[in-house]
Amino acid sequence: MAKRQFKAESKRLLELMINSIYTHKEIFLRELISNASDAIDKIYYRALTDENISFNKDDYYIKITPDKESRTLTISDTGIGMTKEELEKNLGVIAKSGSLAFKKENELKDGHDIIGQFGVGFYSAFMVADVVTVITKSIDSDEAFKWESKGADGYTIKAVEKDTVGTDIILKIKDNTEDENYDEFVDEYRLQNIIKKYSDFIRYPIKMDIAERKLKEQPETPAAEDNKDEQQDKQPEYEYVVEEKTINSMVPIWRKNKNELTDEDYHNFYAEKHYGFDKPIKHIHISVDGAVRYNAILFIPETIPFDYYTKEYEKGLELYSSGVLIMEKCSDLLPDYFSFVKGMVDSEDLSLNISREMLQHDRQLKLIAKNIKNKIKKELQTIMKDDREKYEEFFKSFGRQLKFGVYNEFGRHKEDLQDLVMFYSSTEKKLVSLDEYIERMPEEQKYIYYATGESNERIEKSPQTELVADKGFEILYFTEDIDEFAIKVLRTYKDKEFKSVTAGDLGIEQEQDKDDKAKEEYKELFEQMNSILSDKVKEVRASKRLKTHPVCFSTDGEVTIEMEKILNQMPDNQKVKAAKVLEINTNHEVFKSLQNAFENDKDKLELYTNILYNQALLIEGLPVEDPVEFTNNMCKVMV
Repeated sequence: MAKRQFKAESKRLLELMINSIYTHKEIFLRELISNASDAIDKIYYRALTDENISFNKDDYYIKITPDKESRTLTISDTGIGMTKEELEKNLGVIAKSGSLAFKKENELKDGHDIIGQFGVGFYSAFMVADVVTVITKSIDSDEAFKWESKGADGYTIKAVEKDTVGTDIILKIKDNTEDENYDEFVDEYRLQNIIKKYSDFIRYPIKMDIAERKLKEQPETPAAEDNKDEQQDKQPEYEYVVEEKTINSMVPIWRKNKNELTDEDYHNFYAEKHYGFDKPIKHIHISVDGAVRYNAILFIPETIPFDYYTKEYEKGLELYSSGVLIMEKCSDLLPDYFSFVKGMVDSEDLSLNISREMLQHDRQLKLIAKNIKNKIKKELQTIMKDDREKYEEFFKSFGRQLKFGVYNEFGRHKEDLQDLVMFYSSTEKKLVSLDEYIERMPEEQKYIYYATGESNERIEKSPQTELVADKGFEILYFTEDIDEFAIKVLRTYKDKEFKSVTAGDLGIEQEQDKDDKAKEEYKELFEQMNSILSDKVKEVRASKRLKTHPVCFSTDGEVTIEMEKILNQMPDNQKVKAAKVLEINTNHEVFKSLQNAFENDKDKLELYTNILYNQALLIEGLPVEDPVEFTNNMCKVMV
């Protein structure tokens, strides 16, 4: 029996594929099971047009048989089989796919798509096997044939005996090496895991003989009653019983009618797929049959994964092609700001590369991703409207990610996210949306006001909020480092500009004559204080915003004090400084002491100025530049 050679280009492709194309060796089983499923599909389609063939689905299955002693793994199917010519054509030329040709000829349109479209999946077997043997009998032939190969050096074909139509693929598993453990591919438990992972939703049963430890039945003895105590002391005996079991679940939940499914069904699926240990707050079941066909089940988690804000966290949805897992984490299907979403997508229309482990970046993928993004946003808006408590719980976990999405990529996605973000309200004492804030704005209010700080409690006591609060205007509290950066990118919402309560001009009408008089009357005092502080502040001036507090900082420019603190905590500390303005409450008792010192004691003016400056630093949560000097100054005031 002469050995036949692969064509030169096929030989090179085989060597490349065995070593390079597939990322994980376990993929071989997915490929061979997919081919077996295709072979059964072909009989199904023949039965639709050939009255001599009857198709009873219960008669068709795939059988996996590991043998540790002989170190073989057999994948058998009851599918259509191959003739000698088909063996030569399909297995003698790599990347010649019988499934692809069959699909083109039959124009399958009823949902039973053929999986193996590339003709290279079969050869993935050589990643784990020294010898691959195919014994097959076609439905169109009385003869059976055996194809055998040790890899790139060629193959043989000869006639053999086989009673039934179908194909057996027998892999002689490689010996272990220092780097690879090939024993796992004849291990019953490991094979079950691989099947569940990649082929759980193949539509035909995947069967295995499973050995289970069971309690051995004890025969009844005539003297059983007399020896009851003795029997109770006897240790139970166990035995291993081999039973044929179906490993895969076959019918995926996403192909079932939504009306048939309950919330419990979705929650069980969430748990079975190990998407999380929590209970999702919402599921989204999508079925689309349009320009691109796909099904998807998405989950919005309740709690944040422990590694969510680390580099180790990997976003993405499981991607299936006709029920076969192609990618565990397809990141292209989710925008970063919705990276918390879990779930899967199954499509027959995506263009895959030859290893089926990578997607081509095509129009279909972009359409699916866009639709998924819109569905998630719509669902979140619905939860915010109809189940506010649940949305607030969600926002506590993932609101930071949404706000980062507003800020990221120079605000490219702000239109998608601005309706979903929330902030604590000074008047409502709870989280509110920007839309809700706008609805409550008095007609005379020009801006959306916000204040920054470490906590709501600290902001509540902030001197800068006094004037805005006194006018009855609502203030949004920003307590996360991303908040102000996101708002700076957003700039406006429904034509209303955002304004920090520390801004120089708050847009609130004041008694202009009184302000001008104060500015002129105290000009020399403030110039002297500004000189004492040198370059520490941009200006010292009379405050329009303070009511009860003696002093505070405001800022002049885009960089606020809170932004200064955050930027200077970065690894590449660039020593960013906000343009600080020291504001003095001219109606406070302390101001009288300043005036007196200015007129009578220049040293005391310097003392008071430095104390007020340090007080303003403390109010803002900024470090006092010289704590020793500050405490000494306080002691001087006391004596």
